[in-house]
Amino acid sequence: MVTVQELMQNLLLAALPAQQLSQWLSHLEPVNMPLGEVLYESGSSVTHVYFPTTSIVSLLYVMEDGASAEIAVVGNEGVVGISLFMGGESTTSRAVVQSAGQGFRINARLLMLEFSRGGPVLHLLLRYTQALITQMGQTAVCNRHHSLDQQLCRWLLLSLDRLQSNNLMMTQDLIANMLGVRREGVTEAAGKLQQAGLIKYHRGHITVLDRAALEQRVCECYAVVKREYDRLLPQQGLI
Repeated sequence: MVTVQELMQNLLLAALPAQQLSQWLSHLEPVNMPLGEVLYESGSSVTHVYFPTTSIVSLLYVMEDGASAEIAVVGNEGVVGISLFMGGESTTSRAVVQSAGQGFRINARLLMLEFSRGGPVLHLLLRYTQALITQMGQTAVCNRHHSLDQQLCRWLLLSLDRLQSNNLMMTQDLIANMLGVRREGVTEAAGKLQQAGLIKYHRGHITVLDRAALEQRVCECYAVVKREYDRLLPQQGLI
């Protein structure tokens, strides 16, 4: 049986009043989220909303020719499926697990019922949505104006913020797909970071060796996004 302590691994769930969280105990279903699993395809109906705990989900915009680029990442700070309560029952992006782990899901109709009642759930989800929109906007600016080296640093730091270790399992092909660039560009950028002693990369395993140096090397986009999440979604005292 799911416990309140397990649910609180997700910071949005942890920010709910204890009474509200207890009411959700029997409705939140634990789920495995393996690497590469597609939670939603573009245009699909949202039947469940996901709260990652130890996994990270990438939101991708997919072009007609199959090319894609990441517009945001969601981990233990958030929820996957905001289009449900923003006025639509389908999503324009693909949601795919970029870092394997665990999470919880809840039936979309139940969440919409809680959202329509107003109160803590509505305010919490709207605050989170504002933070996510900031990340999406900053990602677009970063991809247009900053070097691939800086984009990779931003991507690594955003991922680290949502993990409990300094290790990521991610091939260069997948990173290239996330950033919307060629694999050769990722190889060169990762090579620069490895030569500088910031990361160690081997066969799909990335270990961040010097986070402070990554933060010095990254563009301002990472700090903009982090400040907005910290402002809108403090771990305690949100409600």
